[in-house]
Amino acid sequence: MTKAGSEPVLLDGGGNPLWLVLELTYRCPLQCPWCNNPLNFSEIEQELSTEEWKKVLRDARKLGSLQLGFSGGEPMLRQDLEELVEYANGLGFYTNLITSGMGLTKKRLIKLKEAGLKQIQLSVQHSDRAKNDAMVGAESFDQKMAACEEIKAQGFPVVLNVPISRYNIDAVGDMIKLAERTGIEFIEFANIQYYNWALLNRTELMPTKEQLEEAEAVVNAERERLGKAVTMYFVIPDYFDGRPKACMNGWGAIHLTIAPDGSALPCQEAQVIEGLEFPNVRDKPLDWIWHESPTFQKYRGDSWMKKPCIDCDEKEKDFGGCRCQAFLLTGDAENTDPACSKSPHFDVVLSAVEAARDRKGPGSPMVMRNRHALGNGYRNLAP
Repeated sequence: MTKAGSEPVLLDGGGNPLWLVLELTYRCPLQCPWCNNPLNFSEIEQELSTEEWKKVLRDARKLGSLQLGFSGGEPMLRQDLEELVEYANGLGFYTNLITSGMGLTKKRLIKLKEAGLKQIQLSVQHSDRAKNDAMVGAESFDQKMAACEEIKAQGFPVVLNVPISRYNIDAVGDMIKLAERTGIEFIEFANIQYYNWALLNRTELMPTKEQLEEAEAVVNAERERLGKAVTMYFVIPDYFDGRPKACMNGWGAIHLTIAPDGSALPCQEAQVIEGLEFPNVRDKPLDWIWHESPTFQKYRGDSWMKKPCIDCDEKEKDFGGCRCQAFLLTGDAENTDPACSKSPHFDVVLSAVEAARDRKGPGSPMVMRNRHALGNGYRNLAP
């Protein structure tokens, strides 16, 4: 199996946060059991105001940020989204909306188009209505399809995001046909990465190696058939690859996420690492946060690396892998990512793959993402 069919593209931001993600809210009408939002998302109540988000945009643009994703939760729940898009567009950002399609009406799409939005990433979980709705815990398929039709009517380029798990991996061919039918230009089959809610449900969600190989073969055959009509990406999870992903091109290298409450993060999952204090844009200048804060300096470069990473000839390709995954699976964020076959903790990943492979029958009910699912004991439930 290959990762997206080629070597990873490594970007050098020249020390700048090229890719900025604004997680405008953790609120969402869906309950996806693989959501990357924190397990304690319901405790985050004080979202940044419109003016505070605008200051973040100004400061990030001064730092050299170019690519901007409006995300969540569901960003459509912010009634100031159009205003923020227009402001970002005026600053020179390439603006991208990452949405479930819920609340994406014709009226709001027209306003977003007028505001200068450049691209939309729309998540759809299955080509079958009932299966899609069951996967996300809400009636949503019809709204997603209506949103897709209207997005195309307004002339937006669309990336169809399909989070791949055991529950929909057999539908990749049907999803490609759906994209072809609706005129979608790009489709990304992103095999779920196991953090937060996905980690809680890992055994239930993880497909087998055989399923991944069959699905990739379908994608490759469809690439041959469709040529350049639909660009397809099939991202293999690093649990099956033997090498870790080049996570965010390295910690604090090109990626900057701002959480709904203003916490600045080197990646969207970084809050899983206990013991780190994430600076907040309400308290500190963004320039200081990016260049000088202890948290953003923590895993930059290679001075933090232990063996075998520090002696590895691949460390400039994968940067030691994912610090969040290292912490979640080994308890120490400085360890080699256990997805790497060179890691002394590689058996942790092998055991997870075996558990998913050996799973029989319907398994355990998944923990759906909602504010009442875990209560106060959420930390104790992490595998």
